[in-house]
Amino acid sequence: MTPFYKNFQEVLTSEEFTRTIGNNLLWLLLVPASTVIIGLLVAVLADRLSPKGESISKAMMFMPMAISFVGASTIWGFIYDYQSGDTQIGLLNAIVAAVGGEPQSWLTIDRFALNSMLLMVIVVWLQVGYAMVLLSTAIKNVPEDTLEAARIDGASELKIFFLVVVPQMKGTIITVFVTVFIMVMKIFDIVYVMTNGNFKTNVIANMFFQELFVQRNAGKASAIVVILLVAVIPVLIYQVRHFKREEAER
Repeated sequence: MTPFYKNFQEVLTSEEFTRTIGNNLLWLLLVPASTVIIGLLVAVLADRLSPKGESISKAMMFMPMAISFVGASTIWGFIYDYQSGDTQIGLLNAIVAAVGGEPQSWLTIDRFALNSMLLMVIVVWLQVGYAMVLLSTAIKNVPEDTLEAARIDGASELKIFFLVVVPQMKGTIITVFVTVFIMVMKIFDIVYVMTNGNFKTNVIANMFFQELFVQRNAGKASAIVVILLVAVIPVLIYQVRHFKREEAER
């Protein structure tokens, strides 16, 4: 039997694991921030519509939340699809071909991690509705008197938003960011369905699956999942402390 520390040694010195960690870090850098920014933008724009327009637009943006990650991967698989012939059934390649460009096999392009970022688009598309709902509620809960005071002082609407509105919804922004952050740390479904970790798109959870169910290497798989657990724990601790602080301030 292989000593347990040998499994950790093998994982931590593996070039594949190093690249996988890099992919996960890229996911963590881009997806939570993009979700919060786009969700906040959509919430602000939707709140400026008529009540009926706001309801319709928010319903449309929230609708992807009802789709599973596997279902979303299937939908976006058709969008990114590449055919070797002249006819392209993939929406993205059809658009590229229509404007005179050259269709590409998008999910195999690992230059500048393009294929990984295309997978991230799917997660952002799924999570923006969640972010929008929470952030829209936070915007509506900003006291009107603080906004009026800022307008009386001559502040522009842009300054009011960034210096008055955003600071008062900081707690909600952090909650959304941390929730998406934790979800992204253990992302699996989309990578498994779209590329199965090929073309330098692998992530830790998918690597664990491959080691356990494909390679039948339970020791190495256990080491990988322990590393993932250790990475998630500090974020969970921060989130619990943040919730307690939020409750204490109410």
